[in-house]
Amino acid sequence: MTTTLPKTAEVLPLIADAVTAPSMHNAQPWKFVHHPESGIVALYGDPARAMAHADPDHRALHLGCAAALFNLRVSAARAGWEPAVRLLPDGDDPWFLAEVHLRRPEVTDPALAALHPALRRRHSSRFPFSEEEIPPALLDGLRSAALLEGCRLAVPDAWHAETVLGLVHDSEHREEMDPTLRAETKSWTHAGTTDQQVRPDGIPAYAFGPKQSGRGALVRDFGRSEPVPGRGWAVFERRPHLALLGTSGDTPADWLRAGQALERVLLQATADGLVTSMTSQPLEWPELRWTVRDPGASMSHVQMVIRLGYGPEGPATPRRPVADVLDIR
Repeated sequence: MTTTLPKTAEVLPLIADAVTAPSMHNAQPWKFVHHPESGIVALYGDPARAMAHADPDHRALHLGCAAALFNLRVSAARAGWEPAVRLLPDGDDPWFLAEVHLRRPEVTDPALAALHPALRRRHSSRFPFSEEEIPPALLDGLRSAALLEGCRLAVPDAWHAETVLGLVHDSEHREEMDPTLRAETKSWTHAGTTDQQVRPDGIPAYAFGPKQSGRGALVRDFGRSEPVPGRGWAVFERRPHLALLGTSGDTPADWLRAGQALERVLLQATADGLVTSMTSQPLEWPELRWTVRDPGASMSHVQMVIRLGYGPEGPATPRRPVADVLDIR
């Protein structure tokens, strides 16, 4: 029997979908290689786009690349391909993160394909959310989404949420006191409008959202490093709805599973009418990260803090063109 393999023209839209994934500071630290003779798409991390100070062990880089990997799986399923994934296929090359063998399946995965409409609707929203409660059924669905990728999603109790908020404020203060870290963050922010992009990556000023009135919210304020004339103020929700995504281990393989789980949760939340943003500030400080977890829970390592709710959708941020992130070999 002849195996049907995807042509390069069929892989291009899959990569275009993959790169809509979130990444730290929208650095987009991924590189894809398509091998037409085998039907394999290889995923590599790009060390040139790593955060030397905020992410020295490349945990966040793995999360972002894995989110792009999940998007590739979604896009492939919608196009009628089965994406068979192998993580960390070469122990001698730590930047070779995954390979995806695309083949025509005997049975398709409708659950993956159903998430495709959310790919280009999902944007980080750095705007105030309402105080409206999220129905328990939706939260259960998000927990199930994380479990499908081998991870756990926990909704912290009120006391734990307050602890997390305090850790966010602590980490913000630490960043303000660290000129090297501030300079790194600033290097990934830039001016520009939705109609006139000045670069295909990073956080543009129009995506900063408003300044936060009163006690700081859970959203990282990129405007501290890139002041915007006329930027307004807003009161954010007093009790943000938080979810903690975590794993039992803390190895590169765990990070890759967590990144896929993160994107599955974000896409499911988008499909359910929720808006989201991510908070990594306290996870960037080893002395703070371990205190983010609930000591009474089974989750050993928190990989991301997610803010959920109802509110304005965030604007789309720029993406590098497929030609910049895909090689054919």
